[in-house]
Amino acid sequence: MSERISREELVKIYNIEITFFDELVNGGLLNVEMDNDVRYLLYEDLPRFERFTNWHYDLEINLPGLEVIHDMLSKMEDLKQRNRELMNKLSAISENFEDI
Repeated sequence: MSERISREELVKIYNIEITFFDELVNGGLLNVEMDNDVRYLLYEDLPRFERFTNWHYDLEINLPGLEVIHDMLSKMEDLKQRNRELMNKLSAISENFEDI
């Protein structure tokens, strides 16, 4: 079983509203596991949770704003990956032409 932390523990530790956590889950920004009617967040998802919490409470970004930012950052990461792939292909093609 993966390491995880309950929603109730997160609310206490981070001093956030339980409704905020639930909104993140309902908005598809966080994935949780259920066990005996208790919601758990996997430790591997803690950085994402912390980022959303900081943006919301420190920068006062609302849930729709968090969704937009998350979507844009995901798209940027996809574009970076695609760019790396294309650069690697270009490099390989370039090396082949140098051999001719």
